[in-house]
Parts: sequence; C-alpha cells; structure tokens
Amino acid sequence: MWFPLATLAAYLVTVAFALLRRGRQFAMFAGVLVGVYSLLAWAMAPGTGPLLRVFTAFHAIAYLNFVLLSRPRMRSLPFRMLVSWPASLMVAGTLLSLPWAILVALRFHPWAPWLPYALAVVGMVQSLSTRVKDVDLVLDGAATALVLPQPHGTFRQARPLRIVQITDPHLGPFMSVERLAAICARAVEAKPDLVFLTGDFLTMESQRDPRLLLDALAPLRPYAGKTFACFGNHDHESPEVVRAALRDNGVELLVDAAAEVQTDAGLVQIVGMDFTWRQRAEHLAGVTAAFPRTADALRIVLLHDPGAFRHLPEGAADLVLSGHTHGGQVGLVSLGVSWTMLRLFGLRIPDHGYWARGTDRMYVHRGTGHYGFPLRLGVPAEEGVLRIHRTGQPPP
Repeated sequence: MWFPLATLAAYLVTVAFALLRRGRQFAMFAGVLVGVYSLLAWAMAPGTGPLLRVFTAFHAIAYLNFVLLSRPRMRSLPFRMLVSWPASLMVAGTLLSLPWAILVALRFHPWAPWLPYALAVVGMVQSLSTRVKDVDLVLDGAATALVLPQPHGTFRQARPLRIVQITDPHLGPFMSVERLAAICARAVEAKPDLVFLTGDFLTMESQRDPRLLLDALAPLRPYAGKTFACFGNHDHESPEVVRAALRDNGVELLVDAAAEVQTDAGLVQIVGMDFTWRQRAEHLAGVTAAFPRTADALRIVLLHDPGAFRHLPEGAADLVLSGHTHGGQVGLVSLGVSWTMLRLFGLRIPDHGYWARGTDRMYVHRGTGHYGFPLRLGVPAEEGVLRIHRTGQPPP
C-alpha cells in the first residue's frame, strides 16, 4: 500500500513545483506526462519482487529529475550520471512497459516484466554513442531514389560534393557541450566541401545560458563561409541564443534566404527554409519563387521537417536535407531493418534515409542527439560524410 501512496505524493509534489516555478502550461504538460508514468510504474511495481527496493530508488530519482526540470539548466557530469541518466532509463523503461502494465491491470501475470527495462539499458548505451558511416547519394533524375551510385554510371562531376550534416544536437543531458564540440571538430577534420546544420540545437536545459551553444559550435569557426544553417522548431523557443551562437562561430543562418558557394565540386546554391507549422505549401512556394534556380548550380534546400517535403514545389531542389524525426528514435535500424515507431503508428513523416518524390530527392538524417522520449532505442545517432553524385541526366 505504501508504494501507491508514495507515488501519488511524488506526483502531486512534481505538478506543484511545475505550477509554481514555470506556470500553468508547463504544469499541465508535466501533469499528463508524469501522470502516465506514475500509473505505469504503479502497475509494474508488484512484479519486481526482490528488486522492489531498486525499482523504488530509480522511481524516486525519476521524480527528483521531474522536479528539477521546473528550473532546468545544464548539469555536471556527476549529476547526469547519478540523476539525469538513471531517471531517463527509468522513465523510458516504464513507458515501454505499457503492454505489460495493461496485462497486469487485467490480472494477468505477463512474462518477463524486466524486458522493457533491459531494453532501456540498451537505449542508454545507444543514446550516449554515435554510429559513424559515410553515405553515397545519387541524383540521377529517375523516378526512384538510389542510395549508392551505379557501378557504370556516367557522373557529371569529376568528384562528388562532400558535405557533413549535423542536425538535432539538442544540447542537454545526453549531449554535453564537450560531446557536440567533438562532433563539430570531426566534421571539420573530414574536410568536406560544406557543412550544414539543420536545426534544433537546444533543449529546455540549455536555453538559458548562451555560452553553451557558442562553445559547442566553436570548432566550426575555421569553416566560416562554408557552413550554413536553418531553423528547427525548437530554435524558435530561443531564437536569439541560436542566432548569436551561429553568427559568432561563422555559421551563416538562412531563414527563408539563399546563398551560393563555389566548391571544388562546382557551384552550390543553398536555400534555407524557416520552420512553420501552418500553410507550409504556401510558405515553401513563396520562398522558392523568391530565390529561383541559378544556372548550372547544384541546388540544396535545408528543410528541418521532412514532413514538409511533400509540400515543396516539384523540381525546387536537387536535394533536400532534413532532420527533426531523430530517425524515428525507437525502432530496429540497428538490426538493419528500417522499421521505426513512426511507421508503426502510420505517421506520414519520412523518418530516416533517402527518399524520393518523383525525381525529387530528400535525405533525412537520423540526428546527432535526441529530445522528447527519454532515450534512443534501436535507432543510433548518425555522423559521417554525405557524398553527392550527379549523373549525366540533367534535372528537369
């Protein structure tokens, strides 16, 4: 009886802190999220047997983390190891336990109630690591997308355009300043022609201190003039922090704007789209019309949300670069299977990889960090060089 009462008390304290410190809107958000977690934990606790004390300790840490999010800020490594990461593991495992909790509520005794928490441990490891792999993309003007160049294809370029895309770093518990700085340093060390940052740099923990993103992106300074960015949805929460960090590190922010760069692989025209929820077709059509194609230039559109790809006018880009979905974040990509939770729920959002709409092409990066659901699971973060090949067939 004590566990349900303690859970109810912790829930009420969490919502009270959220209301007093961050207001009604955040309290409502916390009330729903923490409420779902609390009910699932309540259902799973009886099945933990001799591990109930361990389960309770992690349960308490989860509430402590929720309470501290009412005054969010970046924390030290010891704090993240002792609070942020165990709390994320506990919350993720408990949310994954929904099928087991339903069976418990129906008075069944499901097999392996420990399994969702074991999966969360795997997710913890994946959330703190990155899969490094270079990718070849072919712009062939055909009706389907090719991920690798054909062995006997005729390419228009003496060599491919080499780019590095960094998207959705989400500075926070799993993406420290040092980790993102190392990712940026490796991007420069790869000596690409261009570096593209496609949005969502911050979390609620990193929004208040402008020095964090400034320091994290500092390794990109030698690539001033070759590094471009667009806004993601979360960047509108602290736009000036993001603008300043990009500007002071020599990154050109393209918000419904365009730029041209001459590279060793030819002239590249870059169009950066702002993020918007409404009237996306009208917005994209307007920006496309304002910046017509430059003759003989490879045209790349930076579009944070891949769900907007279907609204982009046909032929508006040779290649669209997106992020936003974190690759689906939970799925079987690590096992070589493309399935993710986004596909399970039938959401019409491209989640990762190379996509085609007629002759148009889009690459959806799995992301550098994550946000929202506490962990990645089966969908590793992505890092590497994209090599863009153009065949002899010109774009329409």
